[in-house]
Amino acid sequence: MGDEVDLVSEDDVLGKRVAVLMTDGVEQVEYTGPRTFLEGKGVRVTLISPKAAGEEVQGMNHDQPGDRFRVELSLSQAKVSDYDALLLPGGEENPKKLRQIPEAIAFIKAFDDADKPIAAICHGPWPLIEAGIAESKHLTSYPAIQDDLKAAGAEWTDDEVVVDGKLITSRKPDDIPAFNDALMKELMVIQQAGADPGPTS
Repeated sequence: MGDEVDLVSEDDVLGKRVAVLMTDGVEQVEYTGPRTFLEGKGVRVTLISPKAAGEEVQGMNHDQPGDRFRVELSLSQAKVSDYDALLLPGGEENPKKLRQIPEAIAFIKAFDDADKPIAAICHGPWPLIEAGIAESKHLTSYPAIQDDLKAAGAEWTDDEVVVDGKLITSRKPDDIPAFNDALMKELMVIQQAGADPGPTS
């Protein structure tokens, strides 16, 4: 009678681990909104950056400087195997910088190679192009980068959230609730399948 869905509950995400990859110019609410939501569900979130641990990332409220956020782990020390999913917040400058950092692109690609969820919002999907993930995928994003994503072979639509396999994308801060819910569903499914972690590399 449809009750099968209830076999997966929010308790299944307790202790799950999400990596957030970001640097200066990140749209603040696209980091703080999902992080607060996930931590409220018992998910452990780590701020990873090309900067060193203890340094700070400059957040933005649109075009105005916002808060600064302390880096919890340097990208050079981060291992994909330690995390269940990757979150890529937007803001224009943040993903623009990440696109130029080979280690950041390799980190993103490794989540895709491991078939782990990647959730990217606003300009956050931009680095998916360099990681080779955008091609043949159904995505959304901040409208200004749709041409770049289409040129990379993505199917782009103007929706608040798009889920294509393990890839979750949204357009803007207003979409954060739908974005959070989609990521939550992916984390719940991981837990359900968690009895068999599969082959490790």
